[in-house]
Amino acid sequence: MSATFRLAERLAENRPLVSAWCGMPTPETAGLLAAEAFDAVTLDMQHGAIDFREVLQAIPLVAAHGKPTVVRVPVGAFATASRVLDAGAAGIIAPMINSVADARALVAYTKFPPVGERSWGPAGALALNGLQPPQYFQRANDAVMVLAMVETRAALDIVDEILAVDGLDGIFIGPADLSITLSGGAGVNPAAPEVDEALDHALARTRAAGKRIGVYAHIPERAALFKSKGFDFVAASSDANFMRAGARALLGGLAG
Repeated sequence: MSATFRLAERLAENRPLVSAWCGMPTPETAGLLAAEAFDAVTLDMQHGAIDFREVLQAIPLVAAHGKPTVVRVPVGAFATASRVLDAGAAGIIAPMINSVADARALVAYTKFPPVGERSWGPAGALALNGLQPPQYFQRANDAVMVLAMVETRAALDIVDEILAVDGLDGIFIGPADLSITLSGGAGVNPAAPEVDEALDHALARTRAAGKRIGVYAHIPERAALFKSKGFDFVAASSDANFMRAGARALLGGLAG
């Protein structure tokens, strides 16, 4: 089983997958987290300090542990989405997809014809997985998970239309940004009641569309809640939070 296609194969088991979340510009961090019991590792190019070169270095370190890499690309960086897929990424999370046109553009860059318009050149993916070009081409459109982020009221209002876009595998919810827009800019509260209501609505609409839904959980309790609700892909906390928690645990053990 290749690392690139492992994500789709595990999703087919219909159990929630939990991913580590990395924003630090050190590929070794992704490799260390892949050695733990996470199902995948997600690299954050939007708000994290990770650039394309570090993504190239991290993907094989994650794959060395048999794990798939998902990449959140910067806003509107559809060409970058194509490049990280060429490097062997198993999934794409694209932020601020607020229209059907945005969703269609995302698909165009991440799916091969006849579904999209992705250009051929997956040299890294072929080398990483030991595949021949026909093997990768035949499986890539179905195996690579492409999720559009729903994190604004505008996107939430047309979630059915976004989910209906051919070639889009599903959506990914950003609760923090969603809390900002739903509160009219009053504050950030990813666990607000109106956010949970929106999450339940998005989950129901995704299930009706027969597609996948992911979500970011800023604390373990939220990750457990999302797993219990049946979200397909739960990104749990972040490398920075893991480091802080480890430091606090160590210092607590030294106290007294």
